[in-house]
Amino acid sequence: MTATAATGSGRETRLDRIGIPHSLRWGFLGVLVFMTGNGVESNFIAPHMADALGSNNLVPTIITMYGVAVLVSSYLSGALSDLWGPRKVMTLGFAIWVAFEGLFLISLATGSTVGVFITYFARGFGYPLFAFAFLVWINAIVPRKRNGTAVGWFYVMFTGGLPTFGSLFALIFIPVFGGGSGGESATMLASTALVAAGYLITVFGIREKTGTRRLAPEGESSSQVIFGGIRLSFKQPKIFIGFVVRLINTAPQYGMFIILPTIIGGSLGWSQTQWLAMTVIVYASNIAFNAVFGAIGDKWGWQRTVKWYGVMGSALGLLAWWYVPHWVEPGSDWGYVLSVIAGVAFGILLAGFVPMGAIMPALTPGHKGAAMAMYTTAAGGAAFLGGAVVAAVLPWGGPEAVVWAFVALYGVAFYLMKFLQVPEDTAEEPDPQPARSSTVRDHANSSQET
Repeated sequence: MTATAATGSGRETRLDRIGIPHSLRWGFLGVLVFMTGNGVESNFIAPHMADALGSNNLVPTIITMYGVAVLVSSYLSGALSDLWGPRKVMTLGFAIWVAFEGLFLISLATGSTVGVFITYFARGFGYPLFAFAFLVWINAIVPRKRNGTAVGWFYVMFTGGLPTFGSLFALIFIPVFGGGSGGESATMLASTALVAAGYLITVFGIREKTGTRRLAPEGESSSQVIFGGIRLSFKQPKIFIGFVVRLINTAPQYGMFIILPTIIGGSLGWSQTQWLAMTVIVYASNIAFNAVFGAIGDKWGWQRTVKWYGVMGSALGLLAWWYVPHWVEPGSDWGYVLSVIAGVAFGILLAGFVPMGAIMPALTPGHKGAAMAMYTTAAGGAAFLGGAVVAAVLPWGGPEAVVWAFVALYGVAFYLMKFLQVPEDTAEEPDPQPARSSTVRDHANSSQET
């Protein structure tokens, strides 16, 4: 499918030319609004749960299990999109999120540890089904020459909501609702309206037909479709390597959500409001550069962009974000500004991982749908890995050891990148041909060969 075909008209639009498929334009906005609602709690949920339950001991475990749900759901977002079509999967994700958010808030209000554990775990299945099914939809129609840029725009919207605008929403409305634990609870309740708005924008805004139907061929069984990504990882080790690199990508981001709120917004002398403002600024910088690094990858090379900007750059940026706040005068205005700048460096360079969304399907042209299932699994699994590293390292090494554990993981990713070169990934010889009509159908049609 050419870019013009993707628009549903006979000509390219300005959106197509900058890397956003015109026919999916409202879906990008829907993801932004949905993920804003999902991200409202991201930078206060750990201390909020500790306060509601009267103990901090179980919170890392609860968040880690939430990450397990996100991990499983992220895989299913790709597999079920192949089986049912992305649109139905997005609807399922919305329904799960809203239902279990309500039960989660009730459990918090009653102080039920079991209820919080079960409902927060279950809600973790919601947002990956919505967001990553849309990513599969994007890859199903976007031309190859703009693949990296389109993925970059997706992450502009995804990160724009989680945590950037979500944190901004919390920063504004927690005081409006009275502050403290009560203000936080009311703000989380209000976030449901944002999630619903994001879903409605998508449902009523997108008329593109590819995502409304099954993408796998009728002759392929449900089990073959669902387990295609796992099967591919065993047959092609590069897919598993790409999975590991993408898993490491944003794991430190989720880990910092757990350890930094009580450090930046507490022990180092700054307030919760300043911590939330810092988060907004840091991830706003990430938003600004997601599409930029997607375009850089399309021109300079996906693998080189990820290796040097994404992996190496993020490791250095993470160290800066941790150490600068500890080196400056606690609670000082000038120290806060420098700390924000250090965080911005991490946010910008984290966007260097964006071309992984183009590398994964390119590693196995005949099985692009299965490759995207593994990519979305890793993208969601980063939340699990981030929480797991904190839960494993924090009790014996403290928060500084957690940071260095993430740096070590970036070292592993840097080594693994040498195995992720793809033939078409050259700045000197850009691919002049558009991608095939559906990355997911590529997987389905070639499944007969396996």
